[in-house]
Amino acid sequence: YLPESKGSLQVEMLAAARRHGMVSYELAPRFEDLLREIAAGTPVIVLQDLGLGPFERWHYAVAVGYDLGSGRLVLRSGEKQRQELPFPVHELVWKKSSYWAMVAVPPERIPATADESRWLTAVAALERTGNARAARNAYAASLKRWPESVNAAIGLANAHYASGELKQAEKVLRAVVSRQPDSVVALNNLAQTLSDQGQDKEALTLIERAAAAGGPFAATVREPRELILKRIANRR
Repeated sequence: YLPESKGSLQVEMLAAARRHGMVSYELAPRFEDLLREIAAGTPVIVLQDLGLGPFERWHYAVAVGYDLGSGRLVLRSGEKQRQELPFPVHELVWKKSSYWAMVAVPPERIPATADESRWLTAVAALERTGNARAARNAYAASLKRWPESVNAAIGLANAHYASGELKQAEKVLRAVVSRQPDSVVALNNLAQTLSDQGQDKEALTLIERAAAAGGPFAATVREPRELILKRIANRR
């Protein structure tokens, strides 16, 4: 809640859930996605404009149910425990916000309508709050949903690494490298993880492969490579 605005901006709504260890996910602006999330048992926060004519009166409500037969949406709205709006009325007051809607879910629970790229972006936003455990659980759930996702695997490995779980990070990264042997990010991160465990010889082989691959992440490899070479020199 922002006192000067006498309300909450969408970005603050998304951030507030993250501060409580939840993943905030903004839905695609589609009515069918709203209904799919409700059907999956996930309450959906929607932004409405209840003003008349040119006057705006922004309001958040929580959509919790619907009846296709009668064409009505069920919401928790303000002090109203149950408000029923005909679909056309809801469409009218929701449209003014460009159909903005969000869900806040535990890290282990991926929304029914989640897009892989947008979901991982939401998990990364949670990770930036410093909650490595929640991020780790969210990335692990992502890999179950999208088993071939390199980004989810690297995210999971990074979360393990941030928690000091180097063996777990190594295991995840080795799996990525076995599937994507030319992934500079995976090679770089695995080399760093191995070097931190004293396995400098293998780490150097991997970091050299990453350096040889080049590409947009070439600059990222330089510092870890120098660190590994320095460690090798110091251990002789």
